[in-house]
Amino acid sequence: MQHLSSLLLAADTWMVIVFPVVALLLGAGVGVAVTWVLRNKSAKKKSEKKLDDTSKRVEEMLKNAEAESKQLKKEAILEAKEQEIRRRNEFEQEMKEKRAEQQRIEQRLNRQEDVLERKEEELNKKNEALDRQKENLSKKEEEVEKTKEQVSRQHELMVQELERVAQLTKEEAKRILTEEILDETRRDAAIQVRNLEQQAKDEADLNAKNIISLAIQRCASDHASETTVSVVPLPNDDMKARIIGREGRNIRAIENATGIELIIDDTPEVVILSGFDPVRREIARITLERLISDGRIHPARIEETVDKVTKELEQQIKAAGENAMFEVGIFGLHPEIIKILGRLKYRTSYGQNVYRHSIEVAQLAGLMAQELGLDVNFAKRAGLLHDIGKAVDHEQEGTHIQIGADLAKKFKENAMIVNAIMAHHGDVEPKTIEAVLVQAADAISGARPGARRETGSNYVKRLEKLEAIAAGFAGVDKSYAIQAGREVRVIVKPDQVDDAQALFLAKDIAKKIESELEYPGQIKVNVIREFRSVEFAK
Repeated sequence: MQHLSSLLLAADTWMVIVFPVVALLLGAGVGVAVTWVLRNKSAKKKSEKKLDDTSKRVEEMLKNAEAESKQLKKEAILEAKEQEIRRRNEFEQEMKEKRAEQQRIEQRLNRQEDVLERKEEELNKKNEALDRQKENLSKKEEEVEKTKEQVSRQHELMVQELERVAQLTKEEAKRILTEEILDETRRDAAIQVRNLEQQAKDEADLNAKNIISLAIQRCASDHASETTVSVVPLPNDDMKARIIGREGRNIRAIENATGIELIIDDTPEVVILSGFDPVRREIARITLERLISDGRIHPARIEETVDKVTKELEQQIKAAGENAMFEVGIFGLHPEIIKILGRLKYRTSYGQNVYRHSIEVAQLAGLMAQELGLDVNFAKRAGLLHDIGKAVDHEQEGTHIQIGADLAKKFKENAMIVNAIMAHHGDVEPKTIEAVLVQAADAISGARPGARRETGSNYVKRLEKLEAIAAGFAGVDKSYAIQAGREVRVIVKPDQVDDAQALFLAKDIAKKIESELEYPGQIKVNVIREFRSVEFAK
C-alpha cells in the first residue's frame, strides 16, 4: 500500500511538473503561430502596397515614355523635313550652277562657231587666191621652161666655144677648177688654223707659265741628281786578293749571298758591282765596304754581314717610304706601297734618282692643282705613285707604267689614280685634269737642265733617229737635231711645200716622233721654208 501510495504520489508530482511545461509549450507554440499569422498578414499588406506603388510608377513611366516617343517622333519628322528642304535647296542651287555653266559653254561654243565660220570664209578666200597664183605659176613655169631651153642652148654653144678656145674638155676644166678651189680652201683653212692655234698658244703659254713658275718657285725639293754607286773603292790592290779569297771562295760567297756579280779587273783600287736589282747592289756595296773596313773576310763573316745589312736596309727602305709620304703630305697608303716607294731610293732613270723625282713630281702637281683650284691631295698622290712600277720592273715583265698600274689596283688605289699612272707618258687618255698635271710635272722634273743624262752611244742614236724621222717625209730637204735633241729643224723644198703644207708637215713629224721615239721632256719641231731668188749682174 505504501508502495502504491508512493507511486501515486510520484505520479501526482510528475503531473504537477509536466502539465505546466506542456501548457507552457503549447502556449508558446500558439503564440508563435499567432505571431507568424499576424506577420504574414502585415507582410502581405506591405507587398500589396508596394505592388500598387510599382504599378503606379510603371504607369507613370509608360505615360512619360509615350510622351517622349511622341516628342521624338515630332522632332524626327521636323528634322527630316528640314533635311529634305535643305537638300532640295542644294539641288536647286546645283542645278542653277549647272544651267549657268551650260549657258556659258553654249555661249563659248557659239563664239567658236562664229570664229570658225570667219576662218572658213578666210580660207575660202585664200584658196581662191592660191588657185589664181597656181594659174600664174603655171604660166611662169612655162615661160621658165622656155627660158631654160634657150639658156641651155646658149650654154652648150658657150661651152663648145670655151672648149674650142681653151682646148680643154668640160671634165678637164672642172677638175682643174676643183683642184684650185680645194688648194685655196686648204690654204685659207691652214691660215685660219694657224692663227687660232697661235692665239690659243699665246693665251695658254701665258697661263701655263704663270702656274708653272709659281709651282717651281714654291717647290722645295732637292734638285741634285743622285745615282746608285756601283763601284767600291779599295784602300790598296792587295785587298783584291783578300776579297777573292783562297780558290775564289770569298768572292763566290759574296756573289751567292747578294746575287750581285763582282768584277775585279786591272782597274787600280776599284771593285765593280754588276746587277739589275738596285737594292741587292746596295746590299753588296755596303757589305763589301764593311768587310773591307773590318778586315775579316771569310764566308761565315760574309753571310753574317749580308744578313745584318739586309735587315738594316729593309728598315731604311720602310723609313724612306714613310719619309716620302710625310714630305709630300699624304696619308693612308698601303704598307706594301710604302715599302715599294722606299725601294725607289736605289733606282735611277737616265741618271736621275726616281725617289727624289717622284717626290718632286708630287709637289709640283700639288702646287699646280692648288693654283687651278683642283684636288691637291689627289694630284700629290698620283704624282708620288706615277713611277712606282720602276721599283720592281726588273722582277716583273712589262713596262713600268703597266706594272705600276697593276700594283695600284692590287693595293686598292682609286681608279682615277690608276688612270693617272697609266696616262703619265700618254699611253692612255687622261680622265682627269689632275692626271694631266702629273704629266706636266713629270715633264718638268725630267726635262730641267741637269736632271737626266744619257750614255754617249744612246744619245747619238737618239739624235740620228730623230733626224731620220724628220727627213723621211716628202718635200724635206734637210733635217738637223739641235739643242741636245730638244729641237729638230726641218728645211723643206719651197717648190714642193707651201706655207700651208708646212704647218701640217710639222704636226705630222711631231706625231711620228711621239709614236716612235723615247726621249726625256719634249722636242720642238721647227719647219723652215725659204725661197731665194738669185741673179747676177754682169
